[in-house]
Amino acid sequence: MEWYLPLVWAWIIGAAVAMYVVLDGFDLGIGILFPFAKDEHERDQMMNTVAPFWDGNETWLVLGGGGLWVAFPKAYAVVMPAVYLPVIVMLLALIFRGVSFEFRWVAKPSKGVWNVTFAGGSIVAAFCQGLILGALVQGVNVADQPGRGAQFVGGALDWLTPFSLLCGVGVVLGYALLGATWLNMKTDGEVAARSRRQAGPLLVAVMIAMGVVSLWTPLAIDRIWERWFSLPNLFLLAPIPLLAAGVAWLVWRGLDAGREIGPFFGSIALFLLGFLGLAISTYPYLVPPHVTFWDAAAAPASQIFMGAGVIVLFPIILGYTAFVYWIFRGKVRAGEGYH
Repeated sequence: MEWYLPLVWAWIIGAAVAMYVVLDGFDLGIGILFPFAKDEHERDQMMNTVAPFWDGNETWLVLGGGGLWVAFPKAYAVVMPAVYLPVIVMLLALIFRGVSFEFRWVAKPSKGVWNVTFAGGSIVAAFCQGLILGALVQGVNVADQPGRGAQFVGGALDWLTPFSLLCGVGVVLGYALLGATWLNMKTDGEVAARSRRQAGPLLVAVMIAMGVVSLWTPLAIDRIWERWFSLPNLFLLAPIPLLAAGVAWLVWRGLDAGREIGPFFGSIALFLLGFLGLAISTYPYLVPPHVTFWDAAAAPASQIFMGAGVIVLFPIILGYTAFVYWIFRGKVRAGEGYH
C-alpha cells in the first residue's frame, strides 16, 4: 500500500490546485478587467458576481499548500526557498486584494484608492502565480547535502527568467479570459457586452501564450522533448493539444454566437488541458528535475493520518462550494447586489 500513497496525495493536491485555478481564476480575472469598467456602478456589478463566494475560493489554495507541506515535506523544503520572493509577493497581493474588496463597499466619497489596489492586487497575484509555475517547470537547482538530503542550492532570483515571465503574462491573460467569460455569463447590459468583446482577443492571446510555452518547454528541456515527441508517446499525447485547439474554436464560435454558458466552461476546459499537459511534462517529478513524488513523500503513517482528515473535509468543501454557487446562480443585474 505504501508505494501508491504519494500518488494519491499527488492527485489530492493536483485537484486542489486545479479547483483553485478555476474558481479563483475568474475571481482574479474580474480584478484584472476592473480598470476597463466605465463607472462605479459597473464595478459594483462586476464585484457582486463574486461577492458571495470569492473568499471561499481560496480554501483550495490553503488545501493545496497545506497538503504539499504535510504529504511532501522534502519538496516543500526545496520549493519554498526557490520561489520565496514571488510567493511572498503573491500572498501580500492577495491580502491587499481582500482588504480592498471589503473596504471598497464602505469607502466614501471616492473608491478610487480601493479600485486601484483591488485591480493591482489581482494582477500582481496572477502574475506571481505564473512566475512560480514557470520557475518550477524549468527546474530548480537541487543538490544532496550530507545528512540533510535534497536542498535548494540556487540563488534568490533563479525564478526570474524569460520563460517564467512569459508564464506570468500567460496566467494574467488566462485569468482575464476566465473573468471575461464569467461576466458574460453572470451579468447583463454593457458589462456583459463589453466582456464578450474582450473575451475574443483574450482567447487569441491565451492560445498564443499556450502555443509558445508548448514549443519552448520541449525545445529547452530534453526530458520534456522525450516525453512528448518520442514514439509511441507522440501518438498517445497528440490528442491533448488537438483537443485544446478544438475547445478554443468552440469558445470562439460561442462568443460570436452570443452564447453565455459554453464560453465560460470552454475556457475552464482550456485551463484544465493546459494543467494536464504540464502534469504530463513533469511526471514523476514533484520538483523537476530531481525530486520525485516518492523521494519527497512523508512517512506512510503521516500520509494515512492526514488522509483520513482529507477524506472527511474534501467532500464537505466540495459540498458547500457547490451549494453556494447553486444558491447564487443566475445573473447579477445592474443595481442588484449582495452588499
